[in-house]
Amino acid sequence: MTPLRRTLLLAGVGGLAAAAGYGAHLFRIGALGGLSSELGRKILESRVTGLDGAPASLTAYRGRILVVNYWATWCAPCREEIPMFVRLQREYAAKNVLFVGISIDQADKVREFAKEFKVDYPLVIAGIDAMDLSREAGNKAGVLPYTLVIDPADRIVAHLVGGITEERMRTTLEPLLK
Repeated sequence: MTPLRRTLLLAGVGGLAAAAGYGAHLFRIGALGGLSSELGRKILESRVTGLDGAPASLTAYRGRILVVNYWATWCAPCREEIPMFVRLQREYAAKNVLFVGISIDQADKVREFAKEFKVDYPLVIAGIDAMDLSREAGNKAGVLPYTLVIDPADRIVAHLVGGITEERMRTTLEPLLK
């Protein structure tokens, strides 16, 4: 093989590797979105419990842009981002956006937290099944907080790992509002 061919071959392989790495990065941060509506439906239909202990589901919220946040009261990044979610819920409510918190916690602790932080969007309690679903939706490490954005057609259009900034949340929501 000539030196020129070897150089071109190595450059081509390197370019493909870089493109694959960048694609993996975009998927990891949620920029590619587009997960199936089947998985979105599965999340909306999953078994959860209301703060009153009654069985619940998220199906009543279909047809909206849903920001589904997996969190826990003991999770420091969760505690930091929830006040921002409360503000954004108030701002975006008229634009068919609804934040929903799925807590991996005890109902009494979530009720106290909701009162302290003045959470005015729906909060539900889920068990380990919810974490399994979040893993299926891209949360491979099973971290909290983990946020999904589901469009009115039940498609997961973004998944956001870890604590997120207000700017990132706005950047994720704005294109869906057009």
